[in-house]
Amino acid sequence: TTCYIMVATRKGTKTSKDERSLEERAASIKDVVKRINEPQALSVNLKHLQDIGGVSALLELLGSDEDRGVEADSVSQRRELLGSNVLPSTPRKSFWQLFVDTFDDATLQILIVAAIVSLIIGVYDDPATGYVEGMAILAACLIVSVVTAMNDYQKESQFRELSAANDEVDVVVVRSGQFQSIPVGQIVVGDLVCLEAGDAIPCDGVLVNYDGLDVDESALTGEPEDINKDSTHDPFLLSGCTAIAGSGRFVAIAVGKHSQWGIIKSHLEKEQEETPLQEKLDDMAAMIGYVGMAAAAATFIAMMAIKIFLDPEHLKDVSVFKHALDAFIIGVTIVVVAVPEGLPLAVTISLAYSTKQMLHDQNLIRHLAACETMGNATNICSDKTGTLTENRMTVVRGIFANVRDSVCKKPLKISPAAMDVIMEGISCCSTAKILPAVPPQDGEQFMYDSRPQLIGSKTEAAMLLLAQSEWGSHDDTELRRQNANFGKEGGSRLFPFSSNRKRMTVLVNKGETDWTMYHKGAAELILENCTKYMDIDGHEQPMTADQREFFEGVIQEFASDALRCIALCHRSQVQKVARNVSDISLAEVEKKLEKEMCLDALVGIADPLRADVIDAVATCQRAGIFVRMVTGDNLETARAIAKQAGILKEGGLSMTGEEFRKLPPAELDSILPKLQVLARSSPEDKHILVQRLNGGLMPETKEEWLEVHPGRDFETERDLLLPGYKEEWEKSRGGVGEVVGVTGDGTNDGPALKAADVGLSMGLSGTDVAKKASDIIIMDDKFSSIVKAVLWGRSVFDNIRKFLQFQLTVNVVALTITFLSALVGYDPPLNAVMMLWVNLIMDTMGALALGTEPPKLELLDRRPYKRDASLISLPMWRNILIQATYQLGLLVFLLNKGPELFNCEDGSTHHFTIIFNAFVFCQVFNEFNAREIGDHFAPMSALSSSPMFLMVIAFTIFAQWSIVEYGGDFTQTTPLSAAEWRTTVGYGAMSIPIGFIMRLVPVSEDPNSFAGLPGKGGTQKKDSSWLGALVIALVPFLAAIVYQLAWEVEELKH
Repeated sequence: TTCYIMVATRKGTKTSKDERSLEERAASIKDVVKRINEPQALSVNLKHLQDIGGVSALLELLGSDEDRGVEADSVSQRRELLGSNVLPSTPRKSFWQLFVDTFDDATLQILIVAAIVSLIIGVYDDPATGYVEGMAILAACLIVSVVTAMNDYQKESQFRELSAANDEVDVVVVRSGQFQSIPVGQIVVGDLVCLEAGDAIPCDGVLVNYDGLDVDESALTGEPEDINKDSTHDPFLLSGCTAIAGSGRFVAIAVGKHSQWGIIKSHLEKEQEETPLQEKLDDMAAMIGYVGMAAAAATFIAMMAIKIFLDPEHLKDVSVFKHALDAFIIGVTIVVVAVPEGLPLAVTISLAYSTKQMLHDQNLIRHLAACETMGNATNICSDKTGTLTENRMTVVRGIFANVRDSVCKKPLKISPAAMDVIMEGISCCSTAKILPAVPPQDGEQFMYDSRPQLIGSKTEAAMLLLAQSEWGSHDDTELRRQNANFGKEGGSRLFPFSSNRKRMTVLVNKGETDWTMYHKGAAELILENCTKYMDIDGHEQPMTADQREFFEGVIQEFASDALRCIALCHRSQVQKVARNVSDISLAEVEKKLEKEMCLDALVGIADPLRADVIDAVATCQRAGIFVRMVTGDNLETARAIAKQAGILKEGGLSMTGEEFRKLPPAELDSILPKLQVLARSSPEDKHILVQRLNGGLMPETKEEWLEVHPGRDFETERDLLLPGYKEEWEKSRGGVGEVVGVTGDGTNDGPALKAADVGLSMGLSGTDVAKKASDIIIMDDKFSSIVKAVLWGRSVFDNIRKFLQFQLTVNVVALTITFLSALVGYDPPLNAVMMLWVNLIMDTMGALALGTEPPKLELLDRRPYKRDASLISLPMWRNILIQATYQLGLLVFLLNKGPELFNCEDGSTHHFTIIFNAFVFCQVFNEFNAREIGDHFAPMSALSSSPMFLMVIAFTIFAQWSIVEYGGDFTQTTPLSAAEWRTTVGYGAMSIPIGFIMRLVPVSEDPNSFAGLPGKGGTQKKDSSWLGALVIALVPFLAAIVYQLAWEVEELKH
């Protein structure tokens, strides 16, 4: 290899060393390396390298030598003092540990406590069936925990694959003047590492020797074009990047967790905090638990007060202890009824269903909670290369044979002769290759890139793709190149592109006495050497001053639109100018041939926007989501692309990473609402931006802050250095951050993907690191698929709220009737088995029906909800209270008038069966009402797209019929007549018209519960005092119910 040729080993020569020992120099080495290895700060790093005396001084400080490398006997000490090239990873959690972790959920904890108490009291009170309610709740908790643990275990397995991705790769180093092949993990600071085309760079380093070394840094920096490395302009090599061409040898300066890739991977080890939904669910469970306990306490106090102070006739034979026990049992029953045991199950079902459906919309969900979180994203920080753009350089505009083409899609109307000259130049003056797409492997069908493979320069490949497209009539560029006979005796000559010359030349032998030179390069340089131009007919015309001015204007136009402008030209009959063309040197070509050329074409090349990006960005903004571009590319290109995409708008701010990272936290917070483009940003910049937006992974303690800023003073600098610290961040925004989605496709995006609330990686162009650090993989790489993720996320969020609206209606009824019955000394009309069935309808059946509703496009017309917005909105409370009041009134009415209406004995099984049947059908029809949580009334709309809903309704009706007709002694029911069925179903059906009437009450959501940009929905504020008026209006009705119940009790006594 070239690496071996370059090295001249000097046997017996001692390595040039600093007088101090390695241990004494360790602190100096770390300081120097930190100053010359700042991410995305090439000019600053170069200056610091020159300040210390260049590469030779760096080698001396490191105790290395450009020929011998480090001494082999110093390796272990170097590893101990300066670190090893391996990264520690957190120990894997077992399935059992993950299963135990699921019980950290507040909802599950409340449920389990309630279930255990219910089980003990139930068995004591009724040994035969008292265990049913408690066991049912425990079973529901177990199912939820197992499903959650299984999902987390699979996720953990995927992250483990990431940790082992770069293991067992060997590299060649020079130690003590000898070449050694060692595992990548054994590299130490000071090692001389040999690099060939195709090698992954295993650590950060500085070039010592090189030969035409080009490196692809797009995975780490986002820079779309390959970077030519040399000792003058850019000698720095970064871990995680790949050598594309040439060879070289570099000295390792940062390894393991101290390298650029190591810093990224250390961020990937940290897990994000709770999702907004988890926070809301915990708050909801706690609130319902408090309400239930308050109601239970009130019931217990009221019942004991009745016994002690009033001691009515029917309680005279009951001891105070027995009555206290009865009151306690009823209190526990109230708590059990109040706690929404189906809520975790509803969330799990909704997320699991949506995850499966999102696969059809090109969203592969790796983390269940991300599905819902994406729905309320307020910010999307998008990478440019490969996310907004295609990561494929493309000819988008050009002047060909003096004819302008603004799209470069359809065949150009120029003469065949002119087209042949252009095709010959594109085909021969290139070293790139276009290969067919690689067929998909097993399991890759979902994420298969059907586009051709591009080998070599991306700029040259762009022109070859143009020639092979419909524009070039599918020209056979490879055949033209073969006919030129490059590299064969008597064949054509090739002088490859040089970044120093910014041009490339080929001499094509078209016959023994006919040589044509084709030349291409930076347009502004090439134009200076052209004295002619080719016209539409393929004839050469003199380059007049006006014509030159026209071409210069085109070059400026392309540059202002951030296009890379390349000139194509030729010179015929060059054998007349230079003899022995077959043996001519590059110096003679420059001196004699690269002048008086004929300009054939000017092409504008860019990494174009994806076709769907403009509409998708506009949709996100309409949905209230702030879209920002964060890229490693230069500021001019980033601004141009952001304007095209609709991201950078009037009044918007753009800045570079170098400016960004110097800002104090408070100043950054002041510009965040306007910051739309961050260019030349490092992975750390993107990570900090996400941290300031959502507060994720923010240093919380002094120790954590010092870990981020080693050697700095916490007391004096904590408010001056980014990313800040948790206490300061919470004070700056009231403890509530943005919900941030981050998109990216490169290794450099890994930390930000991890710190975000939702990380979205690209399935086709994304690196494995990006995919495995993300929560959602966009399988078709389209930004529009991110919009679908938002749509599905909002659908999940609303489906959970629909379920809550449905369940809390039943909870309010059951809790109130139990409380009121206890007050007046009346047994609840529904026994334990009946309540278990109602709970089943509410929980599993309700979760299946409402948790699997498909999304509606109208969801994108509203703004996202804030992190701390309540799960239950004001319109939902209106719907819950009105429906609950109707159901409560119906129960009391049937308790009082049922025997008279249905000709049955008061308090008999027949009487309670009628009440039970009417109550269940209230839930069945209210399930249709619950499909809408706002003012829109369309309970029967789009039922054909909700097959699960229809199946659940059908199953519920059939099961209810079976329980009533055949339940017998177990359910304490008796068969009903056809007339009784019609009447009780009719009572339940009244929920539908009441659903229409209740939506006429003008209650709207609180505008302060919304976040993000002003959107079409969720901004109007109506008079919410109606809700208070509604509650006041319902109080007399509830009082009438209490009075009716008391009257009923007195009647029973007589």
